[in-house]
Amino acid sequence: MTRISTRCLAGLALAASLAACTNPYDPGQRALGGAAIGAGSGAALGAIAGGGRGAAIGAVAGGAVGAITGAATTPQPAPAYGYGYGYAAPPPPPVYYAPPPPPPPVYYRY
Repeated sequence: MTRISTRCLAGLALAASLAACTNPYDPGQRALGGAAIGAGSGAALGAIAGGGRGAAIGAVAGGAVGAITGAATTPQPAPAYGYGYGYAAPPPPPVYYAPPPPPPPVYYRY
């Protein structure tokens, strides 16, 4: 039991450490991640409900649903400003200047 728990914790730590190494705007990577999450949760639920054979069916069904959902929910990337690929600060807003005040009147005294 301890050996299985240690392996599970090591697998979860590895999965958590690699979770940030993806591009959230790539449908292929999102489908792969969704399939992995769906297969894992489907296998767990299938094992609880039906034993060994239920775990296999749950893994296949969960992986398929997870892949479809991951690819379908891919967000659109934010528009990039400037040149090249990447993100930069948006351009500054235009500056509107008020016209200068009129000069004061000139009074001549003789």
